[in-house]
Amino acid sequence: MSYKDIINGDQRLVILRFLSENQGTANESVINKVLESYGHKISRAQVKTHLYYLVEQDLIELETVLNTDVAHITDRGVDVSAGRAKVPGVGVPSVGR
Repeated sequence: MSYKDIINGDQRLVILRFLSENQGTANESVINKVLESYGHKISRAQVKTHLYYLVEQDLIELETVLNTDVAHITDRGVDVSAGRAKVPGVGVPSVGR
């Protein structure tokens, strides 16, 4: 697994965990700020790429509101965020507190 794969997986896991812990929904702008707070300073285009990947894996659903994508976590996404299921391309949460 390459460094880039590890980083992409972690960014996708951060998105899922944030959604799972915050009422299951957020827009792309908020998600971008959350990623930055976790040390992932990436472009809005990269955030959208991650969101589209998560849609393809049936981990989130997207709706567009006034030209902004809003993510909604699915039940499968909740399972992945909690480590109960694994999906290639998405990091696995560490065990601990």
